[in-house]
Amino acid sequence: MRENDTSLIRPLDAAVALSLLSRLPLPHLPEAAYARSARAGWAYPLVGAILGAIAGLVGTVALALGMSAPVAALLVLGCFAITSGAMHEDGLADTADGFWGGWDKARRLAIMKDSHIGTYGVIALVLSLLARWWALSLLLDAGGAVWAPLIAVAALSRAGMPALMAALPHARADGLSHSVGRPAAGTAALAFAAALMIGLVCSGTAILTPIILATLAVTGFGWLAKAKIGGQTGDILGASQQIAEIILLLSLTA
Repeated sequence: MRENDTSLIRPLDAAVALSLLSRLPLPHLPEAAYARSARAGWAYPLVGAILGAIAGLVGTVALALGMSAPVAALLVLGCFAITSGAMHEDGLADTADGFWGGWDKARRLAIMKDSHIGTYGVIALVLSLLARWWALSLLLDAGGAVWAPLIAVAALSRAGMPALMAALPHARADGLSHSVGRPAAGTAALAFAAALMIGLVCSGTAILTPIILATLAVTGFGWLAKAKIGGQTGDILGASQQIAEIILLLSLTA
């Protein structure tokens, strides 16, 4: 594969996206495949769909074994954290610490890069986990197919990441997001289209209002990131996924 390959889709893009956004065991990929790390952003929703399917299996088995919906929801949350490496939760915590713990861009970025978690980060994680657990409990308690909403939410919540990568400049000259690169607008549009298709197949038109609300939330968060640190980082992308997931889950339970 040529390093300057500009094709919109390549067969190995999904595997590259999986290696970036999950901890699932994968066969060794050729080094040339990672030259398309930014262009592989279109496959981020596919990664979400896979992780959502695994979480759906966990939830289904838990309910079949007679566990209560709150317990099953806890297991689903744990499954998402394990399969994703909790990287999005980590991004949310770092972003909360940086945005509200620093007085200027340089200090905020320094705090976000620090591996230690502060008070704002702890509060953000606790609130995020509680909101997701509560919404998942309601969804699992409602009966019906467990798989569909989990797949839809996991896919759609990752569609905003390539959009932010394309719309915002890198806030720092290093880090995961910088090493991946900046995708073209076409890549972000394809990611949104893929996520929309998955959402409609899994949940029908009922997912449209949650999509609009999540899009508005991620857009507003993007503006906040631009104002606070001048762009996006890997932490910003992870936090955007968490924000979108919370909005989608809460909207589906409304």
